[in-house]
Amino acid sequence: MFRIPLLLVFLSVLPPCANAIELSGDLIQGGMLVGQVNPGQQVELMGRPVRVDEAGRFVFGLGRDAPAEIQVVVKDGQTTEAHRFPVKQRTYEEQRVNGVPQKTVTPPKEVLERIRKEAAMVAGARTVDDARLDFLSGFRRPLEGPITGVYGSRRVYNGTPGRPHYGLDIAAPTGTDVFSPAPGIVKLVHQDMFYSGGTLIIDHGYGISSTFIHLSKVLVENGQRIESGDLIAKVGATGRATGPHLDWRINWFDVRLDPAVIMESFPNPKTLP
Repeated sequence: MFRIPLLLVFLSVLPPCANAIELSGDLIQGGMLVGQVNPGQQVELMGRPVRVDEAGRFVFGLGRDAPAEIQVVVKDGQTTEAHRFPVKQRTYEEQRVNGVPQKTVTPPKEVLERIRKEAAMVAGARTVDDARLDFLSGFRRPLEGPITGVYGSRRVYNGTPGRPHYGLDIAAPTGTDVFSPAPGIVKLVHQDMFYSGGTLIIDHGYGISSTFIHLSKVLVENGQRIESGDLIAKVGATGRATGPHLDWRINWFDVRLDPAVIMESFPNPKTLP
């Protein structure tokens, strides 16, 4: 996979008053970029406002189908500068998944309202814009095991085309410990959602969150502070699953990111217990 190692873009040739920008991370679909501008400046990504802290730090993500070029605008008073960056495009494979409960492929009408409510709960947890920089600690794998599913793959369930897969699947026996990949605050706990089964969302600040699904048990509570490496859940095969595994996802608000890319760009040195 193409990777730009710790890309640093710093427009040092501009005068001190200019709207310079520094980015670190991978400019690739599914990547997370951490940026720096001068304190007091404002940032927009493709017209979308991006939160900037008092020191000028910010973060944003690039989705599965991000365009080949993005525009980041930096504003300082009456001055506005647009910076353009290339985004590496990816090719996604098709993955056929057979043996999932058929009701999770073509759900009966009586569960549609439940599905809508659960989707709204997950979306709400991902709208949090908390002024914490926990994501700067980096990310590590929440458990060890074979990778059985990757980000972006086109899924076909029991022969029926479905949505792309947006997580990293790690196979492990039911009951295997799951540890937090980064610090954060628990924003959602649900023991049995229709599609995702046992579900947990941890917010890492500035719209970056981790979602863990198909869990057999969630061991933390809403509002709880979590540190890197804390025990948070147990692997399961709940929801739409053919066997026990963890599906780990990372979001920037509603933008779905690739945990594998982020772990390479921003590794967390803490090891598994």
